[in-house]
Amino acid sequence: MERAIRMLAGTLVTVSVALGYFVSPYWFLLTLFVGLNLFQSSLTSWCLAEQIFAKLGIGVEESSQTEAKVKS
Repeated sequence: MERAIRMLAGTLVTVSVALGYFVSPYWFLLTLFVGLNLFQSSLTSWCLAEQIFAKLGIGVEESSQTEAKVKS
């Protein structure tokens, strides 16, 4: 799950910087939003992306497999 969230954040930052440079500086607001969301989630331990990914089943299987390996 954590890996998927990092991938999403990295992708959004990279895309928004490219769009901000080539299309419009207003795209840098997306970079700001991603940064503020990461900061907020570090303080509160709540992340909307994590809940969305869990409902979509992304990262859930990896957690189950990791727990099974640890128990073995």
